[in-house]
Amino acid sequence: MKNLIRGMVVCAVLACAFSLSAQTANPNAPTATAGAASTADAATPTADEIVEKYLAAIGGKEVIGKVKSISMESSAQIMGTEAPGTMVIVDGVGYRSDTDFNGTKIVSCYTDKGGWSINPMAGAADPTPMPDDQYKMGKEQIYVEGLYNYAAKGNKIELAGKDDKTYKIKLTTKDNAESVYTIDAATFLVKSVNMKGKMQGQDVDITTSPSDYRKTDVGYLLPYAIDLDFGGQFQLSIAVKKVELNKTIDPAVFEMPKPAAASEPAKPAASTPQ
Repeated sequence: MKNLIRGMVVCAVLACAFSLSAQTANPNAPTATAGAASTADAATPTADEIVEKYLAAIGGKEVIGKVKSISMESSAQIMGTEAPGTMVIVDGVGYRSDTDFNGTKIVSCYTDKGGWSINPMAGAADPTPMPDDQYKMGKEQIYVEGLYNYAAKGNKIELAGKDDKTYKIKLTTKDNAESVYTIDAATFLVKSVNMKGKMQGQDVDITTSPSDYRKTDVGYLLPYAIDLDFGGQFQLSIAVKKVELNKTIDPAVFEMPKPAAASEPAKPAASTPQ
């Protein structure tokens, strides 16, 4: 059970602050119509209008377009132990998160061409390429803002529901990975993001709830607290300690390192001439 909990925690921490890689692709998902509005209520804003207001609330398109990289330091409390982590994003190029849990380093990396990871807790102490399906489900993390220029990325949105206090926007990627954003009808900030994941072979709803939004020095609003819930079975909170925008990041950090050289077998001792 302890190893199972650790594995769940690893999934959560590697997801880091803004998105989760545990999305489940749905090949039978219906095609969404961007900006589709409910015909039953003409006063309801369209999906595009809601997203426009969300983007304005976090700084506006002009500000978001100027954010080319994000560097972040965070911390999670895991079974009474603090697990510090870092995350870097170069918009459209790569995403990488590093987590230290009791001296064990866990790495998850996505680029525009593929992904790789290091996870000794799962028996992968050496850098390991990601399976294609896992890569497709998580590669959206290479972008600074998922709903910004969504159509240019080949993605679609639709209004999936509403009530007096919130709107629900479903984002479907070109690989049919789905996530539902719950957006506050008053502030137009994201209250939660819901997606499907797997736990012990069973489908589970994974909910990320950002809060404590703070404005960065360039005017881009980011959450400094993130709660994660795995179907009510497990919860985790992540605190963002430090954020730097537009810091120069060497693209080499996204390259998969070579595995540690295997030890050479001992050579047999030379025989002594008789």
